[in-house]
Amino acid sequence: MGKVCVIDHPLIQHKLTMMRAQETGTKEFRELLNEIAMLMAYEVTRDLPLKDVQVQTPVATSTFKMIANKPIGIIPILRAGLGMVDGFVRLVPNAKIGHIGLYRDPVTLKPVEYYCKLPVDAQQRDLIVVDPMLATGGSAAAAIQFLKDRGCNKSIKLVNLVGCPEGIEYIQKTHPDVDIYVAAIDEKLNEHGYIVPGLGDAGDRIFGTK
Repeated sequence: MGKVCVIDHPLIQHKLTMMRAQETGTKEFRELLNEIAMLMAYEVTRDLPLKDVQVQTPVATSTFKMIANKPIGIIPILRAGLGMVDGFVRLVPNAKIGHIGLYRDPVTLKPVEYYCKLPVDAQQRDLIVVDPMLATGGSAAAAIQFLKDRGCNKSIKLVNLVGCPEGIEYIQKTHPDVDIYVAAIDEKLNEHGYIVPGLGDAGDRIFGTK
């Protein structure tokens, strides 16, 4: 069973509370999400392998650690996942970026696929799927399956800002090999499929479309 990691660093919790506030505007919401994504990337990449390298300092030559050449792919689920990409890329600038387009049918709440564009070597990369909200888990599970169907079985991690028990349980049931990283686990889903207390529709708040 994949692990569930709640990244509860004080800076993340502070910024997340600001994002939750109804009066937080689009610009600030987008900036806060970018900052939290970067802070979460620090923890998500904790297990990156290291290699020894020799470095000449101003004082002496010695052996130090650097990240081994481990290819990484960042896969945002469109459209809200785009808001987390820059934060990750700031820490992992050599990562390649793919895109998976899914939307949730407002009646059935089931994910509907409309787009997929992955790096040509995605099968050789450790992939990090990003989306601010893990609500029903349907979109995330579908995106992960989409990757697996294309031979991306090396390593997949799911990173969300806010999750809920229902979504986490669904991912663990459908993809028990995937580790889940969240900044908070909220109480529940309401009858409309929104996380409670949550922060509203992340996509609308990122792009100012509502």
